[in-house]
Order: sequence, then C-alpha cells, then structure tokens
Amino acid sequence: MAVSFSQFAGGVRDETAFAVLAIAKRLKAAGKRVIELEIGDSPFPSTPAAKQAGHDAIAADQSHYAPSLGIPQMRAAGAEYVRKEHGIDAQTENVVVGPGAKVFELIFCEAFVDPGDDVLIFSPYFPTYIPNIQRRGGRIWTSDLKQSNEFRPEPAEVERFLKTAPRPKAIFLNSPHNPTGGVAAESDLKAIADLIRGRDVAVLSDEPYDQMVWQGRHHSILAQPGMMEQCVAAYTFSKSYSMSGWRIGFAVSAQPIVEQFGRLLNTSLSCVSPIVQLAAAAALTHDHAARTEQMGAFRGKVQTLIAGLNTIPGFRCLEPKSTFYAFPNVAEVCNRLEITSHGLALYLLEGADDAMGVACLGGECFGPAGGGFLRFSCAEPDDQLRAAVEFVRKAITQKERVAKYLAAHPQHKLASAYSL
Repeated sequence: MAVSFSQFAGGVRDETAFAVLAIAKRLKAAGKRVIELEIGDSPFPSTPAAKQAGHDAIAADQSHYAPSLGIPQMRAAGAEYVRKEHGIDAQTENVVVGPGAKVFELIFCEAFVDPGDDVLIFSPYFPTYIPNIQRRGGRIWTSDLKQSNEFRPEPAEVERFLKTAPRPKAIFLNSPHNPTGGVAAESDLKAIADLIRGRDVAVLSDEPYDQMVWQGRHHSILAQPGMMEQCVAAYTFSKSYSMSGWRIGFAVSAQPIVEQFGRLLNTSLSCVSPIVQLAAAAALTHDHAARTEQMGAFRGKVQTLIAGLNTIPGFRCLEPKSTFYAFPNVAEVCNRLEITSHGLALYLLEGADDAMGVACLGGECFGPAGGGFLRFSCAEPDDQLRAAVEFVRKAITQKERVAKYLAAHPQHKLASAYSL
C-alpha cells in the first residue's frame, strides 16, 4: 500500500517557470528550436571576484560546518552593503545568511504566522508565497496591483487589510516587483510604515532585484524609522551577481528576529556552505564594477524587448521601471483569440510552429490578477529577443493554429473576456 501524502503536500505545485522550462527542454531535446524567455536566470557569468574567492575557498578546504547565522565575513559584508546601497542602519548582528532568498519566505512564515493569521500579498505575486503561507495555515488576503498605477502597492489597501482582516499579522512586499517590473515609491513605503508602526504586524520585504531599477532608485521599507523591529528584507546574489546556481542570499532585520531566523535555519538546513559564503562576500566587496556592467547590459535587453513587444498590435508594455522582465498586457489579443494568457504562452511554445517556439509565462502563473498578461524574461542574446518578437507577431495572426491548439487543449479556452 502506498503511503498517502499530507493534505498540504498534495496541493503543492511546482513554480510555473520551472514547469514551462521542463517543457521547453523536452521540445529542444526533440529537435525544436526554442527561444527561452520563461526563466528568471542571468545569462551572464558569475562575477570574477566571486569565482576566484570560491576557488580559493575550495583550495583552502573551507568545506566544513559554518555557523547557522552565517560566517562573520559574509554577515559583515551584507550589513555594509545595505548601509551603503540603501541607507539601512545595519550591523553584522542584523544579518542572517541563507541558501538564496526564497528560503526566507518559509522562515518568515515559521517565525511570525500561526494558523488562522491573516497575510496580505499583492497580486500578481511570486508563486512560492502562497505555499509558504499555507504551510503555516495562514489565511491569504490579496490586493491587485494595477497597470494604471504602474503596479505600485497602494497604502490604502494595506489600511483596508488592517481594518478588515480578523487577525492581520503579516504583509509580503516585493519591490522591484516580479513579474510586473513595478517599483514602490519611497512615499508608498513611508505610508505603509506609518500604518503598521507599533502594530503586531510583520513585513517581508522581498528585494532580489534591488540593483535592477532603471528609473529612479531602489528604496527599502527597512530604511523607514522603526521598521527594523517589524520588517525583514531579503536579498539574493542570483540577479545582481549572476550567482543563481551558488544558492546564496541573506536577510536583514533586528537582532532578535535574526537570531530567531538562525534557530529556524539551524533546525532545518544547518548552514550555508562556507565556500559559497566566502564567494558571496567577495562579490559584495570587490565586484561593484562587474555588477554595474552587467546591470547596464540587462537594462539594454529590457529596452530592446519592450520596444519590440510594443510594436505588436494588442500588446501594451509600460516603460521599463525595473527587473529583466517584460509584462505586456495582452488582454485584447486573448479576447480576440478566445484563449487565456497562460494558454497563449503555451501556444507560443508548443502550437504556433512545428519547428520553433517561444517560451514565456502566462500572467495567471502569478495569481488571478495576472490574467491577460504575459511575462517574458530578457535572458537571451539581443538577436534572439528580436527573433522572439517577430515570431510572436506572426503567431498571434494564425487563427487556425490557435483554434487547433485550443481543440487539443480546451482547458485554455477563455471563458469570459478579460477587462480592457
């Protein structure tokens, strides 16, 4: 007899980007040409000081257990980084190290959310927020981000949550925002801080794209007065230093919160490899120029892709504010073809052409508020980005192929038109 899974485990689904990645790899293995714009990974090499420090750490046999909070060099480098870059008054004791930033969603919920507590997230949202809240039995409240408001979080929605939810306990913020590219203004963060200050409400400020703000600059809610005691900011090396496979990130908060996070990490993951931590500390200390060069290249890619997508009839992208994603509104196209935006994404990959496809993600992968949008990553050479635009332009005119795809995949037929 097979052992049954828990109710929670039975409902967990893969992050959709990785599911679409698997389809793309399968099609490529079968001989199809696929331009992969689905996964949020950097196309650039890890920055040079990080690679050298990792090599040196291996040679020096830095391959044993490390403190669960992180080695002192990495914690000190993280504190200096947020002080200089974002004006956060952090010291070494305010930093805890983890295997990437995603793990801090889980640890944050373990630290602050009890069953029945209410948690606010802004939709579209990063897909792993939901299962990490559900692990703790939290009740999810959503606030829709609007293209008309540049996908900025609205303080009035936070106020509504605090007044309406029976047990408001936590808020997930993500700026710069994946998937929309929206950026919270400093005034937004000040207003949110004023609303929660002194309440028993914790905030996870998810900031992996802090170096990818193309207009203005990045602001963290932790820089607001008194917020260190109520907020946790999470950072990663995957985007800014092209170190996604190293699995390294860190979080910043008040010392009691950091120490609690360390205990939770100790009982689940033990520690992060010191080899990786030494590489990451070297990146923060020595790779500023390489990071700046890579960020400039990313910005050019975003501008190239968005400019191209905005020439396609029925596609509407905002001017790039941040991240390396384009998030066009395609509701008009979906309504005309009677296909969901997730279905449109899969059609572009699987059904538009027998020899070629473009991999992207439907907005529904990031929650219901993403319906009528697509997300494209810019992690391909510029000539491939241009080729993808031309492929999409032609693919959405082929009504017969769309109808054939929908006949084979009726679950993607649009039940009711998206709002324009």
